[in-house]
Amino acid sequence: MKNNQKIGILIVAYNAVTTLGKVLDRIPKDVYNDIDEIAVFDDASKDETYLLSVGYKATKNVEKLNIYLNEKNLGYGGNQKKGFNYFIEKGFDVVVLLHGDGQYAPEVLSDMYSPIINDKADVVLGSRMMKKYGGALKGGMPFYKYLGNRVLTTYQNHALKMDLTEFHSGYRAYSTKGLKKISLGNCTDDFHFDTQIIIKAHHNNLRILEVPIPTYYGDEICYVDGLRYAKDVYHTTKEYRLVMSGKKKSPIYSELYVNYPLKLYPFSSHQAVLKILNGKENQRILDVGCGDGLFSELIKKGNTKVGVDFIPESESIKKNLDEYYCNDLNEGLPEDIKKKEKYDYILMLDILEHLYNYENIIEQSKNLLKPDGKIIISLPNIANIFVRLNLLIGRFPYSDKGILDRTHLRFFTLGSIRKLIKSHNLEIVKQKVTPIPIIEVLPDFMKNNVGIIFNFLLYLITVPFKRLYGYQFIFIARNKES
Repeated sequence: MKNNQKIGILIVAYNAVTTLGKVLDRIPKDVYNDIDEIAVFDDASKDETYLLSVGYKATKNVEKLNIYLNEKNLGYGGNQKKGFNYFIEKGFDVVVLLHGDGQYAPEVLSDMYSPIINDKADVVLGSRMMKKYGGALKGGMPFYKYLGNRVLTTYQNHALKMDLTEFHSGYRAYSTKGLKKISLGNCTDDFHFDTQIIIKAHHNNLRILEVPIPTYYGDEICYVDGLRYAKDVYHTTKEYRLVMSGKKKSPIYSELYVNYPLKLYPFSSHQAVLKILNGKENQRILDVGCGDGLFSELIKKGNTKVGVDFIPESESIKKNLDEYYCNDLNEGLPEDIKKKEKYDYILMLDILEHLYNYENIIEQSKNLLKPDGKIIISLPNIANIFVRLNLLIGRFPYSDKGILDRTHLRFFTLGSIRKLIKSHNLEIVKQKVTPIPIIEVLPDFMKNNVGIIFNFLLYLITVPFKRLYGYQFIFIARNKES
């Protein structure tokens, strides 16, 4: 142990019979004293890699060395996942990824794990592009690989709003605490696993630090198809951006997908509700179906924000809400929430259509209002022209979001929403409509110019023809007794 932390070295190996022994020989003695285990994961090599590593341990009596042979080839990413989970389950604090082909220098292992054990980083990336050891080209990196690396890194820095010198080094160190925050299981088993883990680490606000490493290219066999790798890196980076914008639901980034990201452009439902709420202070506001509390984050400080949803309490929820109740909304509101002070506003934004017992929620909520309190409900319009035209040609295209979201259990029209509200002895105070959100599908560079104009023109058409062109209806209601 060093700094009272357990350090492990994960060596991923495939057909490395000529290089693995040399890699192990090059591990410095002071590093060997610092670390607690070296685990070689042989990914079902076709040569004698496994036998060599077993013989190495026996003949050199390396106590801290353990060798594991995968029964079948898991792939570069799959082998890493197995190794990372191994160290997590054994209670290690730091794991350094080293390749068995000798391409990365064991001599700088302490540079890789030191920032983590000194609490200066959660992820350390070895960079061949930094100049301390002369840079990548002087170290023998072929020019075409250098050029591809620079092009991909530039694209990824721009797409992910990062500033790394290199995304494509396989020399890394991770805190296991950081790894636990990342969903590894749904990452690829292929070589672009390295890109996906950086994306997820960055998304989870892990501290990423680069350190310079020497570049070495020997006679090892490269199993990476460069063109395919570049294509995979491009697509997985683009896929993440689409997931973050709510345009795509991806199995790779499924844990990061937000079904209904905030809509803050003019005449959107979220903007309309914020205008109502942020004109007031010292209000108690209950957000039913609050998700991670992203909408509540935008409500002006000075108001008490309470949320209820079925998801476990997250860091985002703790940050954005004053109180949170985890509860299945199909079973109604939690009993504890009914015992608290009543509310000035109760929000039901894009939630009732997902519940089979939505009327129970409305009935319970109206009893939690202050005498002058109001309920704000937003619901999609199933009679929108988009749905009508699809029905006309015999289509009902379910999707991951929008009016025809496949998780919707109920569909509403303007008339049915009014009828629903009045059936609970609520009086409609105000009604608003939102236009079709064409602005959401436009490229980013068009949203703040052409998109705003289109959005405004659509709104002008939607107001007089709300039943046909309305995308969502927003109702503000209060108890009739008030």
